[in-house]
Amino acid sequence: MATAQVRVLFILLAVSLAEDVKLKYKPASKPVRLFTEEELQRFNGREEGQPIYMAVKGVVFDVSRGKEFYGKDAPYNALVGKDSSRAVAKMSLDPADLTSDTKSTPSMMLPPPCFTMGPVFKTMWLSE
Repeated sequence: MATAQVRVLFILLAVSLAEDVKLKYKPASKPVRLFTEEELQRFNGREEGQPIYMAVKGVVFDVSRGKEFYGKDAPYNALVGKDSSRAVAKMSLDPADLTSDTKSTPSMMLPPPCFTMGPVFKTMWLSE
């Protein structure tokens, strides 16, 4: 009888803690934002204080935290401020690959279809 009470108490405690954890750590939802190609070009890492955005398959990522990689004169700056799907898929910095056109890219090199699901504006290396 006592072990049954202890089990019930343990289960109730676990459930109440689990509910508390769900409420405490609920991720903040970010608003969806759509960009035109011209708007995206403004976030190319060349202006100090501006966020740095990069798009792959139409999904925009905030890569501002990786400023040393994507900022002005950084090694991967060519990828930002545009949709660089082909370049990312081919792991290339060739100017001919800095495009969203992936028709000539083998499908095994492309991100999986689930990559384009969800909100249009997603973030990577969330800026604080």
